[in-house]
Amino acid sequence: MAYTYDDTNIFARILRGEIPNKTVLETEHTLAFHDINPAAPVHVLVIPKGAYVSFDHFAGEASEAELVDFHRAAAKVCQQMGVSLDAGAGFRAIANAGAHGLQEVPHYHMHILGGRPMGVMVSKA
Repeated sequence: MAYTYDDTNIFARILRGEIPNKTVLETEHTLAFHDINPAAPVHVLVIPKGAYVSFDHFAGEASEAELVDFHRAAAKVCQQMGVSLDAGAGFRAIANAGAHGLQEVPHYHMHILGGRPMGVMVSKA
């Protein structure tokens, strides 16, 4: 499958500094920031700085440095936000992809949600 990246998406614009964000953590390859419409007391988006559309695109094509940096940054965000298992009561990490996954922004991103019990993950309908 060919992945077509839209560089006008909101996360690309945030990465270029065109739209402000509430940064939680920034590394060489990753940016983490508070979601503007939080679904939980803790709701942080973790995005790679590279032009990746979805999890499978990122996992399949990112460099080892990008992969490691992204996952280590996500772990630091969980710790910083007090939801990691050694600092809190847990969290949910979600990455939506495509139409069936209800992905709203065509730039790979992981939602870190916590601060309360998250409820049922998906319905069986």
